[in-house]
Amino acid sequence: MDMLLFQLEKNGEKPLYDQLYSGIKEAIISKKIAVGEKLPSKRKLADFLNISQTTIEIAYAQLLAEGYIMSKSRVGYFVEEIDELPYIQQDTIVSLHEQPKKKSYKIDFNPGSIDIDAFPFQTWRKYAKELFDDASKDLLLTGEPQGELSLRTEIANYLFQSRGVICSPEQIVIGSGTEQLLPMILRLFGDDTCFALENPGYPAVHRMFSQHKRKVYPIAVDDEGIVIHELEKTSADVVYITPSHQFPTGAVLSATRRAQALNWAAQSSSRYIIEDDYDSEFRYTGKPIPALHALDRNDKVIYMSTFTKSLMPSLRVAYFVLPSKLLATYNDVFNYYSSTVPRFDQHIVANFMRDGHFAKHLNRMRKVYRKKHEKLTSILENYSNQINITGEQAGMHILLDVQHTLSEKHLQQLASNSDIKIYPLSDYRLDHFAPSQAQFLLGFGGIPVHKIEPSIEKLMNCWDIQKKHRSTSP
Repeated sequence: MDMLLFQLEKNGEKPLYDQLYSGIKEAIISKKIAVGEKLPSKRKLADFLNISQTTIEIAYAQLLAEGYIMSKSRVGYFVEEIDELPYIQQDTIVSLHEQPKKKSYKIDFNPGSIDIDAFPFQTWRKYAKELFDDASKDLLLTGEPQGELSLRTEIANYLFQSRGVICSPEQIVIGSGTEQLLPMILRLFGDDTCFALENPGYPAVHRMFSQHKRKVYPIAVDDEGIVIHELEKTSADVVYITPSHQFPTGAVLSATRRAQALNWAAQSSSRYIIEDDYDSEFRYTGKPIPALHALDRNDKVIYMSTFTKSLMPSLRVAYFVLPSKLLATYNDVFNYYSSTVPRFDQHIVANFMRDGHFAKHLNRMRKVYRKKHEKLTSILENYSNQINITGEQAGMHILLDVQHTLSEKHLQQLASNSDIKIYPLSDYRLDHFAPSQAQFLLGFGGIPVHKIEPSIEKLMNCWDIQKKHRSTSP
């Protein structure tokens, strides 16, 4: 061939060498240039197209690298034979479906929010700086499958001192959140194992069970926690519960129900309890309630917890404690497992705990959240003619019972119209049962204490709920 005829857009956004490369490549693929045919020399083509030889050289070099042409020394470039190509690349604009942006609210009573202003950044930075050093270069390698021994040891010590849980580091598995650990627990049981969940409960947990195609029984919750008599009527082998502070109602599993749950599990070798102790660190009335695991004498409780509320959600460090009876099964099923939490993060947490900073941080945060809790409950007391609160003994949210002529969904919409995000209890029900009374989760962890009163007042105003009249002395 004498010359290549291509239309090059010299003022276009695409570089000239890229335009030339694409044109020659498509001509080769579509057989417009025959196999074995010689391409024009760089000098001739540059003169013909009125572009630099460097542009020609770059385009030819790319074609050569991809195998479309071959070079013969002192002779020139020739078209290679291409056995099979699935498509001709074309310049197309791919339209991406943008994800709808989540609406941001001026006031957000998110039950999962924490107070980010009180985090000990200076101390945390110190431990991070110490680790990111040549002396810690071994942390660049893969660590222990169940998590770093130093962190598992600190967790075991902490659980014994704060929750009464007696376990060894060998029983602890560290992972990046409940979303990663709970499916691991499910795999320890056969496909025909039936599970029971609290209703209402964590929607994400229910989704995980459904995605793994597990049979699930929703079990009712009242002011004493999960109703064990309802559990006994099912064929469930494993029950997932939040006994210290039921999510989302805030109910604490009573002593009687705790004994009933442990007795239920002891009746069969295949029965187990998954105890999610997600926010037990924050209790505002009475003594801390022991973990269900601490009362277990038959090795029937799988204990789970996380640093989401106690440190930060973004840390993504959670763990479970396996009964010794399940360790062999775990080692068999997960002999390939590698911990999903970066080793540096694990050692920062371990050192933070080892030197007593975790305990100090928890003590400080209890004071912060207690102050917010007292402020919130005090303000809501002014509206007790139409508002009742429950689940206020612990945690970072309360349950709001609203006596109103409007439905729960209508009240939620009114709040949204006033730039307030609030969370209906019905969103946490597994059976999607329509509530007879409006109930909402009211998270206070992420709201500054000085904003609690105006936030509540704005919420009550949008619902047209007035403060109760105070009695006056005669």
